[in-house]
Amino acid sequence: MSFDLVLFGGTGDLTWRKLMPALFQAWRHCKLPLANGGGRILAVARDERTDDEYRAYIRDKFAQVEEAKKPSDEEFARFAQLLHYRRMDVSQPGHYAGLKEWIDARGADTVVLFLATAPHLFPIVCAQLGAAGLNGPNVRLVLEKPLGHDLESAREINRIVGASFSEAQALRLDHYLGKPAVQNLMALRFGNALFEPLWRRESVASIQITIAESIGVGTRGDFYDRIGALRDMVQNHALQLLTMLAMEPPSSNDADAIRDEKLKVLRSLKPFTPEGVQRDVVRGQYKAGAVNGQAVPGYLDEAKVPAGSTTETFVALRTEVQNWRWAGVPFYLRTGKRLPARDAHIVVNFREVPHPIFHEPRGGHASNKLVIKLQPDDGLELHLLAAKGATTVQGGQETLSPVSLDLDFEKAFPSERVGGYERLLLDALAGRLNLFVRSDEQEQAWRWVEPVLAAWAENPAPPRPYMAGSWGPAASSALVARDENAWAEEG
Repeated sequence: MSFDLVLFGGTGDLTWRKLMPALFQAWRHCKLPLANGGGRILAVARDERTDDEYRAYIRDKFAQVEEAKKPSDEEFARFAQLLHYRRMDVSQPGHYAGLKEWIDARGADTVVLFLATAPHLFPIVCAQLGAAGLNGPNVRLVLEKPLGHDLESAREINRIVGASFSEAQALRLDHYLGKPAVQNLMALRFGNALFEPLWRRESVASIQITIAESIGVGTRGDFYDRIGALRDMVQNHALQLLTMLAMEPPSSNDADAIRDEKLKVLRSLKPFTPEGVQRDVVRGQYKAGAVNGQAVPGYLDEAKVPAGSTTETFVALRTEVQNWRWAGVPFYLRTGKRLPARDAHIVVNFREVPHPIFHEPRGGHASNKLVIKLQPDDGLELHLLAAKGATTVQGGQETLSPVSLDLDFEKAFPSERVGGYERLLLDALAGRLNLFVRSDEQEQAWRWVEPVLAAWAENPAPPRPYMAGSWGPAASSALVARDENAWAEEG
């Protein structure tokens, strides 16, 4: 298959930080479809550069990539032959005509257009692509989040995209879905007979989803202040993880079969009322503190953050999936910046045994749990109780001790790991839609979070402060304690 991959925003952060390193790794792993005419990677941006100047620019940027992923001089020289550059102003219709000529002159089997631009440019670019005829049956469009800032704007983007591209051509990318550990959620549930009989309200007491970042907003204070943690992480990443945990078994591994089941979960989420937001949602904003032993400023002291901003940098919430499988089981979602570590994980807490015959261990380890680690390491931990022997007998009852079975995917599959963006780019080239978000999923996610945004807009109370380097406001702990539960680091 021959392909042309066009990166709009070819000199932007997303392109050189994520996309180019991912494409290089795909090339290094011999995963790029380079047979039958090979492939071209075209970066487009506003400034003037030659192909060689752009290749030199990317080579310099690769110096910032982690050591194991840096190309040698010989590797980069070969990879760079795929790279091309074209000056383009996305507001100028004539520039799209020139791009079409460049693509048509070669006639690649597949054309993928990746919008790595500011989100407000999506409608302009999509409309111009359609007007220029860059929407043929061999064309796919990839849109990186955020896709809108509320339901109305998301619908407008989808309307404009849908006017020129079919649903099968429009690939809405959530990079969390490309993570190997997230893909293993499907394998864990539907490729094994072990967990599925337990994956329901009769056996599961609660589920926690945590996406923690140790970094602050850096130089992106003005951008982040318009977004906040709910839009940035909950509406997309956290809800996608929730759907994969809670969905019913799909009829097949077909993309629409999977996405149909995810949509059912989103429609089954307990809707928020103003009273429910007050009770079940905690929003916070970090103040000065220390992370990894280094003093860091508070959010309001970060560059480009408006004085007195009430934008949240932390969200914790409680919800339920209102169906027969999950009725009454609390799902806790938590995300924030300037937390103690970069750590994303899922904890499935199983119920206590119905009649204990052993002495319970101290320290909150009485129940079994499955920990699904997403980052920085990815793997599984199954926490069980086991008997040490006669020395642990107390009052005629044997005391059990906690043990765990630990699977590190990096060690289990050391030579076959594929990064999130690498996997998603390869899927886009191949036309595999399983890991991309459908428009009705995206809109339903916005529909669910909008009452929270509305309640915050109507309530002048500022976010709860929390010290940088902590796990968020104390109210977050109180939220789960109300159900006699605790976050994983507190249990």
